[in-house]
Amino acid sequence: MNSHIPSPQNRLSKDAVKVWIISGVIENVIGFIILAVLFYLDHLFSWKEWIGWILIGVAGISVLLAVGSFIKPFLLYKTWCYEVDEEFLQLKYGALNEKHQLIPMTKIQSVATTHGPLLRRYGLYSVSVETMASSYTIPALPKEAAVELRNQIAQFAKVKEVES
Repeated sequence: MNSHIPSPQNRLSKDAVKVWIISGVIENVIGFIILAVLFYLDHLFSWKEWIGWILIGVAGISVLLAVGSFIKPFLLYKTWCYEVDEEFLQLKYGALNEKHQLIPMTKIQSVATTHGPLLRRYGLYSVSVETMASSYTIPALPKEAAVELRNQIAQFAKVKEVES
């Protein structure tokens, strides 16, 4: 085992920021629609006064969270990096609470590439790695990089490849 393990250097695709912002916008629009319906129902049925105040409080918090959802993708992109070698898969991410994980190749049981509609739109994939105790995801990699990483992890960990 190495006495010094260098920090990971590989980065996510720059399109990750776009995907995360679009995802945040969709979530915020759905949340605000639900909130608007609740405000309308409060007005229509003249619910108790305290319910209106709770809705106003929820709306205020929702606005703050919506603003944060436009800042978070840039911070995530800036801090997300990964590295793979014969011994470890390294993941490092987090703006406020930085997390640096070392996953031993001997513990990896499966590896897969996945992509949903938003990732597909930008030609991106996520690489998912599972151990007995946990699962890890490297989000938003270009297809070629994701497939290469998946194959490399599978080879180092000696697992069968899974593509979904």
